[in-house]
Amino acid sequence: MTELRLACIQMRSGVDVAANIEAASALIRIAADQGAQLIATPEMTSLVDIRPGLARPKIVDEATDPALAAFRALAGQLQVWLLIGSLAVTLDTETRLANRSFLIAPNGDVHARYDKIHMFDVEVGDGQNYRESKSYAPGPAAVLAQTPLGHVGMTICYDLRFAALYRALALAGAQIISCPAAFTETTGKAHWHTLVRARAIETGSFLIAPAQTGQHEDGRRTYGHSLIVSPWGDILAEAAEDKPAVITAKIDLSDVDKARRRIPSLNAGSADYAVKTLR
Repeated sequence: MTELRLACIQMRSGVDVAANIEAASALIRIAADQGAQLIATPEMTSLVDIRPGLARPKIVDEATDPALAAFRALAGQLQVWLLIGSLAVTLDTETRLANRSFLIAPNGDVHARYDKIHMFDVEVGDGQNYRESKSYAPGPAAVLAQTPLGHVGMTICYDLRFAALYRALALAGAQIISCPAAFTETTGKAHWHTLVRARAIETGSFLIAPAQTGQHEDGRRTYGHSLIVSPWGDILAEAAEDKPAVITAKIDLSDVDKARRRIPSLNAGSADYAVKTLR
């Protein structure tokens, strides 16, 4: 298989986990009805709540997470590959949490997991002070998932600013790289399109970047503009409006090899990250 249809789910997740599961599921069903075989949701699909102390009581371990259970069942029902951009889950040996992306197979099994490596510890000038490392532990390794649809490299949001991670995934064989995000409105306006297109061009990979958008219940505002970008840097689909949406694009994985032959930059140098390959 070289041709397939990708979909991005753009959301405005709030503080109610059950409501977010319902909203995401409805959009996923629309994407499946449109023929998407790989459907990706944004970072923090099931909960966006940066108010001090209010999110933590709603976060549980992976085994009992209601969102993961619901999305596993939905993937099996719809017979699609479902990339849940990320969920916050507790860790067994850490007081901190994991910001974890899940790739779910059409049989409902979790095929691959990736914990966000780069923590968003910044002050961007929007009135918020972001210190992700206070609550979350960084992931230990990059992850490449081999699937019948193609090889999928997994990243999350702030990872987008670390080009070496994307290069490592491409050198390991990634044809599609996911970047589910909740970019701030400030940084999104300045950098989102440039960074997503740059990572696609540098790696000769398809980039699938589903995003959170708009004014959230907790007061945070995210940029949206979910994107599907070709290995040549062309925007194949974009959610331009500031509201939840579904975008899809039909892609041909042979375009990955074509782009890499035209610009063989991956042939020089090496990777700075160890990559765990999951088959």
